[in-house]
Amino acid sequence: MKTILVTGGAGFIGSNFLKHIFKKYQDYRIIVLDALTNAGSIENILLEIRNSERFEFWYSDVNNLDLVSDLVDRSDVVVHFAAETHIARSLYLNRVFFVTDVLGTQSVANAVLKHANKIERFIYISTSEVYGSAIYEPMDENHPLNPTTPYAAAKAGADRLVHSYMASYDIPGVIIRPFKNYGPSHHLRIKRQVLSVLRQEFLLMRG
Repeated sequence: MKTILVTGGAGFIGSNFLKHIFKKYQDYRIIVLDALTNAGSIENILLEIRNSERFEFWYSDVNNLDLVSDLVDRSDVVVHFAAETHIARSLYLNRVFFVTDVLGTQSVANAVLKHANKIERFIYISTSEVYGSAIYEPMDENHPLNPTTPYAAAKAGADRLVHSYMASYDIPGVIIRPFKNYGPSHHLRIKRQVLSVLRQEFLLMRG
């Protein structure tokens, strides 16, 4: 039975990832580490998952070095979602973003490096915000990184940190930069933003 550690698993994207893993890989044990800040909520995780013997939850943050190391040591796969999110929040909480997103990612990457002999895959969830405004379309992985907000800059820093560990230490890492996710457990204000954009697009289409 494999064990997968999911940091930020009580957040929007992380909790939806949990649903997928829990249902598709019924021989996996799942450990979640989450500080339950901002959009993170234990209620985002299905009750079926929370009550399962295959599930384990730790309430803490990714800068708890000893705990992160212990949890990584017990895992086969690490998926790192944990981060401070939302552009507007980063404008007035910029230091918090860099502490969590950059130093927190270093905490997880160091733990992966320490236990690299047993970690099969380390997946870092970055963001399309690291690209900034499109220089060409469609954007791809080779598009220059040009973050324009503290949130994007913090995620870009963490993104390049993971890349440097992959290049320097050969850790089994993968970096993913998703674009504009929305769906179940999405924060209410983001849902409103998405609906507003869709409404504007609809009105433009109607002329």
